[in-house]
Amino acid sequence: MLTGLLRARLREIHLYVSLVFGAIFVTAGLTGAAIAWTHELDAALNPGLLHSQAPAGAPDQAPAPAQVQAAVERLLAEPGYGKPTQLMLPYEADDVYVAWYRQPKKEKGSFATDVARQVMLDRYSLRILGERNYGEFGLSRELLMPSLFHVHRYLFAGEVGKTVTGISGLLLALTSLLGFVLWWPKATLSSLRKALTVRGAVNSRHFHYSFHRTAGFFMTPVLAVLGFTGMAMNLPDWVRPAVAVVATLAPNAKLANGPAAGREPISVAAALEAAQQSVPHGRLTRVAIASSKAPFEIRLRQPDEVREGDGLTRVSVDAFSGAVLRVRDPLKAAPGDSFFNWQFPLHTGEAFGLAGRVLVSFSGLAPLAFMLTGLLLWLGRRKMHQKASTKQVKKVAKRSQMVHTEICENV
Repeated sequence: MLTGLLRARLREIHLYVSLVFGAIFVTAGLTGAAIAWTHELDAALNPGLLHSQAPAGAPDQAPAPAQVQAAVERLLAEPGYGKPTQLMLPYEADDVYVAWYRQPKKEKGSFATDVARQVMLDRYSLRILGERNYGEFGLSRELLMPSLFHVHRYLFAGEVGKTVTGISGLLLALTSLLGFVLWWPKATLSSLRKALTVRGAVNSRHFHYSFHRTAGFFMTPVLAVLGFTGMAMNLPDWVRPAVAVVATLAPNAKLANGPAAGREPISVAAALEAAQQSVPHGRLTRVAIASSKAPFEIRLRQPDEVREGDGLTRVSVDAFSGAVLRVRDPLKAAPGDSFFNWQFPLHTGEAFGLAGRVLVSFSGLAPLAFMLTGLLLWLGRRKMHQKASTKQVKKVAKRSQMVHTEICENV
């Protein structure tokens, strides 16, 4: 049981962390509620950009390596495009190819935002459907979902914003757990029932307090997980040393191509075939195109992976020899790597399917509700203290006046 003084100190910490970082908590929550459905919402907002004209009976599967090669050659042959940095592959029948091109930063420094040019191709006709600058702020149909993502993760402030949101994630986890400690009732059934019941008129202080306390109990596990996973993904270099102390992590060094020895680079199709042979049951999802120094980096998803979408299986293929340099298989990962592999699926809720995504999206509204009720309680408490102080001052002044009057009468 907490002493009165300790409870008061913990309440102050809970209050001031929420006041200082509350706006970031709310921003992350509201944008997170939307981007939990980013694929569906982006496609619905931009049907002409993100939908292929699928023929009747087209299968929902990734394209074959030869088809991916044809998409790359289409871009190479088209003036103004050329070789992309990365190509995201379609999976569903009406999905599109998304080619990524690095763009030079307009501004330099830690606050600069990375912008990439995205070019979309119909997966069947290879017709170029359009493009957008991913990372450029805007509220248009094309830029809305990418903008929400960059607000959520970077606050549109580059690496500085990424660090701030990472620290905010940690503080969200800690202040949520602190709220749970403050919630803890006396060890009686009536106290527990009271701590889990919302009471009072909607506009009353009693309602705000009981709602804040009761909802906080139910939302603490989710918000603590969302906060921590957000921090772990934004600031992995802060977390890796701690994880390495208790669990094994595979080496994460960058790979390079072997000697070219006068050979021409292999084709994209050959690299994809090599990756597919290494992971026969994996579905090809994206490929980072090799350069003279960097090998192909190919992403696949295996059926039993916890990560949906692109998956987490990675295969590195030498750009000249076609040799497989490294395979990162999440199904056979070291314990420390498995820990990191779970962070994104937990953060998005996809680890628990549709129900998990709904829960995460709903939880994005919680920081706003807690911010409003907490702010109302704090303002109400300040008002009561001000009234009490004013009353005390008047009481002292009245007593002083009485003493003064009595002295004057006795003179």
